[in-house]
Amino acid sequence: MNYKIGIDVGGTNTDAAILDEDLNLVHSVKSPTSEDIESGIFQALHRVLQEANIDQTAVTHAMLGTTQCTNAIVERKKLAKVGVLRLGYPATVSVTPFTAWPQDIVDVLTENYAIAKGGYEFDGKTLSAFDEQEIRDILTSWQGKVEAVAIVGVFSSLKNDQEFYVHDISREVLGEDVSISLSSTIGSVGLIERENATILNAALFKVMQATSDGFEKALAQEGVENAEVYLCQNDGTLMSIDYAREFPILTIACGPTNSIRGASYLAGLENAVVLDVGGTTSDIGVITDGFPRESSVAVDVGGVRTNFRMPDIVSIGLGGGSIVRQAENGEVTVGPDSVGYKISEKALAFGGNTLTTTDIAVRLGKIEIGDSEKVAHITQDFAEKAEAKIAQMVEEAIDRMKTSSGDVTLILVGGGNIIVPDQLKGVEEIIRDEKGAVANAIGASISQIGGQYEQIYIYSQIAREQALQDARGKADEQAMKAGAIEGTIELVEVEEIPLAYHPDNATRLRVKVVGDLMQN
Repeated sequence: MNYKIGIDVGGTNTDAAILDEDLNLVHSVKSPTSEDIESGIFQALHRVLQEANIDQTAVTHAMLGTTQCTNAIVERKKLAKVGVLRLGYPATVSVTPFTAWPQDIVDVLTENYAIAKGGYEFDGKTLSAFDEQEIRDILTSWQGKVEAVAIVGVFSSLKNDQEFYVHDISREVLGEDVSISLSSTIGSVGLIERENATILNAALFKVMQATSDGFEKALAQEGVENAEVYLCQNDGTLMSIDYAREFPILTIACGPTNSIRGASYLAGLENAVVLDVGGTTSDIGVITDGFPRESSVAVDVGGVRTNFRMPDIVSIGLGGGSIVRQAENGEVTVGPDSVGYKISEKALAFGGNTLTTTDIAVRLGKIEIGDSEKVAHITQDFAEKAEAKIAQMVEEAIDRMKTSSGDVTLILVGGGNIIVPDQLKGVEEIIRDEKGAVANAIGASISQIGGQYEQIYIYSQIAREQALQDARGKADEQAMKAGAIEGTIELVEVEEIPLAYHPDNATRLRVKVVGDLMQN
């Protein structure tokens, strides 16, 4: 019997799950997320292997979903010094790199940037003559000052040969130790948002290096030495460690997508709304044809506006550890502050002195944990008011995710899902699963390898079928680079968006594929 291990790091808990080769859950554990993240991963991995009592050498795949990159951006820690080289002079000088960025993150990244000649017009014509010597001079001036370079060409989503040429020059001038990110491989149409995403990707390479090295070290310490190792992407698929080191930004928001994929698997549904209730926050997403729905608008990451692919998620300050209070006017409030991973020492039911949503669930007889006598003094009326407030918060969030007025099917997962009432307005059916508390780790375990490619094609210059074939081939290449087996890759999504301002029928074409994991 072979096994897969999935680990997902949340803000409150780090979950680990072991699945057998038929994707049946063998064992799962929840461990408090540690401040340094790594020791929490070590602990969860050690516990799940020890308690499951399986042969470590039979583990063929290990997957990690981590908040490390998100935390690094939010906390402004462990980020690399980035040089930003934009090809677009003189047309783009009025809006320089780092415009509208929070100053504290700019200070960390050191604000090295240059706008050089190059780039393209929207019809593929040269914006200004590319000057190789200018590029070499800029890069030479950055020697010893930057640890990573973000290369951004105007309309590189249409034509990216200049970016790749500058990549080669950067490698020659700055050496192998400097990480290089190209905007055409990361973001979408929209220069500034694409540039921002590329800068963040470049800034995260040290974080991902440390995270991936730490995960491999933890596996080796536990005797899991034969496993293929993957990290979770934020579209509900996986990528190899080497691919993750090149595109660390793709791990941002992978936690909610793991939960969505896990919920879909547990419920046996490919279309539903998923509510993942953690200790501090709840994430609401939509599963569409088995994969998380992607956001169609620019997304804010740590105060920086970006346009790389992100799941369409609404987060609210509601969790199992959310603090419940009564205002002077009698109104009951829930959150957004939470006792988080300290719930087992701070909540009333566990002998603490803080009233939480979990205490309300215990008082209403919805769950038997802790000591119900310690919440017996809470009046039925107050408990019901608190539950009504919880219901209102959830209903409003679900309404924000709906695309039609009809009632939806809701899959409830996450360790705190018991706080959600059994009846909600706008919800036709609520599905809970006893394994839902570790849906995120299960989602990490069952995922396939993903590949995606996006480019602007001008259909007056290239036939639509030829463009689709080209994009599909490049998406397949991305999937194989991320670790997929060539013959198993399937097309799961095609998106075509015509560019209204373009006179020659230009279309933004996005293709997504998935494939099976490589076997040892």
